[in-house]
Order: sequence, then structure tokens, then C-alpha cells
Amino acid sequence: MTAGPTSPATLPPAGLAGLEPQWSRLVKTPGLNGVGRTWHVLDNQVVDATLTLLCVHGNPTWSYLWRDLIALAPSSVRVVAIDQLDMGYSERTGTTRRFEQRIEDLCALTDELDLAGPVVTVGHDWGGPISLGWAERHRSQMAGIVLMNTAVHQPAGSPAPGLIRMIRTRWILEKACVATPTFIRGTMALARPRLDRPIRKAYEAPYRSADRRTAIATFVEDIPLREDHPSRRALDEVAADLDQLAKVPALLLWGPSDPVFSDLYLSDLASRLPGSEIHRFSGSGHLVPEDADVASAVHAWVAQLEHPVAPAAPPSDREPLWAALDRRAANNDVAIVEMGSSGVEASVTFAELDADVRRLAAGLADLGVAKGDRVALLVPPGIDLAASIYACWRMGAVVVVADAGLGARGMGQALASANPAYLIGIPRALAAARTLRWPGVRISTTPLGPARARLLDVRATLDDLRRRGERRPAPPTPTSLDEAAIGFTSGATGPAKGVAYRHHQLQAQRDALVDLYDIRPGDSLVAAFGPFALFGPMMGLPSVVPDMEVTSPGSLTASALAEAVQAVRGTLVFAAPAAMSNIAMTAGEMSPDQAVAMQGVRLLVSAGAPVPAAVLGAVGELMPDAEPHTPYGMTEVLLVADISLNEIEVAGPGNGACVGNPVQGVEVAISALDSEGKATGPLTGDSGVVGEVCIRAAHMREGYDKLWVTQHAASQPAGWHRSGDVGHLDDAGRLWIEGRMQHIVTTSTGPVTPVGIELAVSALPEVAHTAAVGVGPAGTQQLVIVVVPVAGRRFPGLADEHLTDTVRGQVGPADVAAVLTAPSLPVDKRHNSKIDRSRIARWAGRVLAGGRMGRI
Repeated sequence: MTAGPTSPATLPPAGLAGLEPQWSRLVKTPGLNGVGRTWHVLDNQVVDATLTLLCVHGNPTWSYLWRDLIALAPSSVRVVAIDQLDMGYSERTGTTRRFEQRIEDLCALTDELDLAGPVVTVGHDWGGPISLGWAERHRSQMAGIVLMNTAVHQPAGSPAPGLIRMIRTRWILEKACVATPTFIRGTMALARPRLDRPIRKAYEAPYRSADRRTAIATFVEDIPLREDHPSRRALDEVAADLDQLAKVPALLLWGPSDPVFSDLYLSDLASRLPGSEIHRFSGSGHLVPEDADVASAVHAWVAQLEHPVAPAAPPSDREPLWAALDRRAANNDVAIVEMGSSGVEASVTFAELDADVRRLAAGLADLGVAKGDRVALLVPPGIDLAASIYACWRMGAVVVVADAGLGARGMGQALASANPAYLIGIPRALAAARTLRWPGVRISTTPLGPARARLLDVRATLDDLRRRGERRPAPPTPTSLDEAAIGFTSGATGPAKGVAYRHHQLQAQRDALVDLYDIRPGDSLVAAFGPFALFGPMMGLPSVVPDMEVTSPGSLTASALAEAVQAVRGTLVFAAPAAMSNIAMTAGEMSPDQAVAMQGVRLLVSAGAPVPAAVLGAVGELMPDAEPHTPYGMTEVLLVADISLNEIEVAGPGNGACVGNPVQGVEVAISALDSEGKATGPLTGDSGVVGEVCIRAAHMREGYDKLWVTQHAASQPAGWHRSGDVGHLDDAGRLWIEGRMQHIVTTSTGPVTPVGIELAVSALPEVAHTAAVGVGPAGTQQLVIVVVPVAGRRFPGLADEHLTDTVRGQVGPADVAAVLTAPSLPVDKRHNSKIDRSRIARWAGRVLAGGRMGRI
């Protein structure tokens, strides 16, 4: 591609959306290449700045990309956003400027700007490696690195992006990049959601004619796809020299739905910048600065650099997660029982399980699994899952647990985020992994024939690992500070989030569970809720999962539960709330022997969502010697508070669901709501204050995986976890949950929380289920009640006058705009009980605006 014509630098025209004229200036670099070059630069020109953000755009954008960074900059932070030469409103030089030249250009510009003091470079697309090249030449000034959807290297074994290879075709390159604005308009089309017309026009403004678009083509041409490309050596040097920046804090902000810079490049950059913070903006793509609020993220991260938080105190010494297996290594008592439709289908003793864990740990190491490698487990609860998890923990691998309840799409998103190096799964899961291109070297739980193994691209089976492990010494065990697990939230209130735990946090979680329920060596566990199935081996207890559909807890019957209790002489039953209802309804199906077996249960626990006292009591009647409990917690903090059935009855009705007093070792405080329904108040333990529930505990999560923005917001103040739940403490120190922060109804008279209203309406004899949602703009929302009548409803519709009046009378002072009825309410897949209020609110808003009734 030949160089284009020359033209001078200019200031942007007035009126471009979001761009303040006072930010623009022209800067001349008189000595560059022996001739003067003039740049257009956006600069807030802060005097005596404590820090400068140096922002470098890619192709085919310009400094306009960084307008929000300037608009939101604190008064002490200078932001300099450049238009690269031949791009934006900078000079058209009439030359072809390759990668190394662009780094030299940037160095000359910052010299002219006299850019002194600490600098954080910010780069997107081609601006990423150019900003890194500048950083490597100014290491003494570097305070931080921010990169967005960019790359410095093509990872081995992967082809260059197909879109780039296609555009590089000679006839397409000139036509799409220069002769027409196709390339820039195509780039704008990558935005998610679609950009408003004024913003699209602002991006196109500097490139209105072909003679101003030549550099768009030369930028594409300068991507070194071949070894002999003129820019290959310079780019390789920048990539190789990144180890010089290893101690510089880095933030990687990524749009994973990018057809050019996929997560493959994110992983490569993360490996070259160890310790970097990462945030993947789910749903965002290549234009992540437009798709997401990266400006707030960058400024929050920079503020943290300037005011670092003191490190947490070292954790207390606790037994490793496999200590109970060690103690029972010579014990031939049953450790795990697998149930099927015909009863007990398989079992393993503690001695067999311990030996299997040791063999698999050594076999994994022999296969190449290293300490810190992530291993995804797509295995139903049972012997193979337990052996695989404890083997991973014993040799220092990090387990990734994304249960099937997320569905294929949710599982794919979770695994793409976690990016495991290995994947252990049943054949059906491995088939999905192959078809949907889930990451990780594949290991099958069961033997496979050669043809099927090739079809599924399986490297080994668990039996292969056992054989390899028999002839290999045990690998070193991890420390309590090492990462142990990435577990995913249910996705009931948004995309599933990966929650990271270190070994000491899971150890504390185990100990908190043992202490709370006085779990003793003679106990045995019936885990009718998947997440609790792993605690049996951890506590040294015989355990069993009843015959049920794991992704549908409501499928568990009373007889299946009783059969599981019989299999291990169960004393502890942990069940999902959805399972409890069906257990109560099918109680009459139990045989006399099963009813007798249930008398040995001393503790009934139902966790994951609120459980109506009537249901808890009905199931408790099947276990006459058991004390029913329902703990409150979440993926991020498994145990927060606990309440027994008797304590629920003593607490009585109130505004929300009473979840009891915080368990020992857990601190709970409330951040009060303001008039807009936001939790802006300082933490308090005062009774009656409604706000976000904040938690601090030794068994609290480490953070969110590749979600730095979410983690930062949820960790204010430092050392606490903002749960996203809204509630209050009462005079007795009990915690009441009133709903989720995102489901608060923000009316013109103040915020209204949903759970208290829902419980009041659900108490009506004619109502089976209820959802209270807000419809309309924030601050002026109307309260709408959606009910599922006990009598049933074939189609959704408006409630009749009698039901409407009855519901309004039950709600009390809250002003109910409308009452709607529905056949059922949507719930999450994991628990089958958490109501999707956001979905219901969208449906109700559409209906009340005159839209088609349809299904929720």
C-alpha cells in the first residue's frame, strides 16, 4: 500500500458528541525524522498532576475513544489521549509508518509534552503494543499498564483472526479501508449495543474522504502475520521485553465477544504480565471502551494504586482439605455411596478413596498438570467427582466447578471465563466440550474405545491416570495460601460469576460448618443438594447423594431421600429448598422401613433460598428427632447466619425473611439505602437500618475471577463483602433479608423492598406464589404484584377485582399500581426457587404499556 497525500493537523469540528473543545490542542514535534510533525491531542492539562494517563488508540479509531476517561478524571489526574500520526485529526505525513516508527513517534511526542512524573499507559487494539513499546523505554516512570482487546503475539498453534486475514487480501484492503468507509463502519458495528448515530458520526468524522483513510489500510498491512514481515522483529522484541515490566501493576479490561482479539490473546497477555488484574465485561466486544464503563474502572484502579490497601493478616493454621481422608486412610468403612433407581449402585471405602486420591494426584502430575493449573470438573456428584477434586487439591491444581444447572450456554460462558487447562468429564460432557469448543485438555471419567476417544479428542481417562500414578511419587502438596477453587454463582441475578477461593478459606468454611452444627465422627451425610456433596470426605463422614436429577432438585421424592438415608444410616440431611416441597408432597410414598430410617436423622438443613416455615415443618415431621435449620449464605460466603424452625416461629412475621443470627466468626453490618435505593451509608450494626448486607468472615471468598470491577465494588470497605442483598438487623441481632439490591422498587416516595410484600401476599389462602416488581423509570417506578393463584391459571392476565383488592389490602401502606396473575414464575436453574424478578418486571412493564400479554 503506497502512502497517502499530506495534509496538516487540525482541531476537531465543534459539536462532536461528548467531546469538549477545550480538551483539544495541536502539538508539534519539530525534530521527528528531521521534519516537524503536528499532532492532535486531547489533554485536560492538569497542573501538578499526581499521575498521568497516556492513552493510545488503535485502528480505525482516534482519541475520541478516551473522552470518558477525560470527563471522569479526578482533579489530580492528567489525561493525555493522542491521535496517532496519519490518524484522527493529526497530520497526514505522506509516509508509511510502521510499528517501531510509531513507538518512536510517541516517544517524541511525550518528550515535547515534557511528560514527567508517574505514568499509566492505556492502550486499545494497535494502541496496546505501541503503548507497551513506550512503557519499555520509560520504565522508571511507569506506575501502571491498562490494556484493552489487544495483542503482542500470536499464540502458538492458533491461526491469526480470520477477519484480519480476509481484510489483508489486496483488493479488499484498498476497497474496504481507503476507497470506502467500510472498515471503520464495520468496526463501529462491533459495538454492543449499537452505538448512537451521533457517536458513530464522531468516529467517522476524521475519515470522511479516501485521502484521510490511507493509514487505516497501512495499519492493517502492518500486522506481522509472516515471519519476514518488516514489523515482526520489533513486535517480537516488545513481547519478549515485557518481563521488564513484570513488577508494574497491570489491568486487562476485555470484551470477550470480540471476533478479532478473543480470550486467547487475553490469556497470552496475562501470562506475560503475571499478577495483572483482569475484568471480562460479559457481552462486550472489540469496542469495550464504548460497550462498558471502562473509564470508571480505570480511575478506580488508579486510585487504588495511589492509595493501596494494607495486606490482610495471615490466615490461622488449619488442617488441609484432605486431612480427614488421611486420618481414615486405613479405614474400611464406606465413604461414598452412589444411588440409582434400583438402590445402591456403587460404593467406596475411606481406604479405597484415600488410595485413589493419591494415585490420581500423582497421575495428574505425570500427565503434565502443574501446581496452579485449572482443572474443570464436569462430573455428577459421586465417587469420581470426589476422587478428582481431592486429587486436584492434593497436588495443587485449582478446581473449576460450573454445575450443569447453568445450562449449555451458561456453562460455556463460565468455562470461557475460567479458561481451564484441563477438563475432566463424563462422555456426554466431553461431547459438549468438543462441539462447543470448551477449553482444556480432555480427560474422561470412563474408558473409551480408540475411535470415540479420537472423536472426543480425549487425552486420557481416570483409569489411565490411576495406572500412571501407581509408579510415580506423590507430588508436593499446596500451602493454605494457594488458590484452590473457582466456583460459579447460580446466575439467578445476572451472568454466573466465578468466585475464587484459597485453601485456607475452604478450610475455614469446613470448620465453620462443623462448629455450627456440632458435626461429629459418628455422623453421616445425605447431600440432597449438589454443592454439599463434597463436604462428606472433607469432614470424614460417609456420604450419599439420593437418586435424583441433579439439575432439578424438585425431582427428589421422600422415598428416594429415605432410601439414601438407609444406605449410610444418615444423621444429617442437606436439601435444596425446591427439593423440600416435593419431599413433603410425596411423603405418603415412603415404606414403613423407610419411615423408621428417617428417625435416625438428627439434623435437617435446607439452604440456597428462603424455605417457607410450613414446608420446613412438614419435612421435619418425617424426621421426628431432627432439628430443621435453614442457613443463609451465598457462593461467596457459604455460611453467614442460621435459624431453626423454632426460631422462625418465635421471630414471627416481619419486613422480609428472618434468617437468624450471624454464625460464630461472622460479622454482619448494614450499609443504609439513600432515597434513590443505593447503599451509600457507612457500615452500621444498628437495628432497623435498611440497606445492603455486608459480611466479613475467615471463610469469605478471595475475590471474583477475572472480574476486577465487580470485586472492587463488592469489597468496599476493604475486607468486607457486599452481598447484593438488602435487609436489616432487628433488636435481637437477627438478620432479615428483604430482597436483592437490583430488585428494589424505587418509587417517587422512596425505595420499597420486595420480600416482605411477597411473604405477606403469599400468606393469602388463594395465592401460591408472588413476585413484587417495579415498572417504569428509576425514581418513579410503580409497584406491581404478580401472583400465581392456588386455583391455577392457564394464561397470564390481569387479576380480577376481588383478588386485586385482597392483595392491596394485604400489602398495607405500599401503593400497588396493578396486580397481574400468571401460571408460574420463572426461577433459577440451580435452586429451582430463586424468582427471576428482573424478567418478571420486563414482562409486567410490557403488558402494562399495552403490549401482548404472552408468557413471562
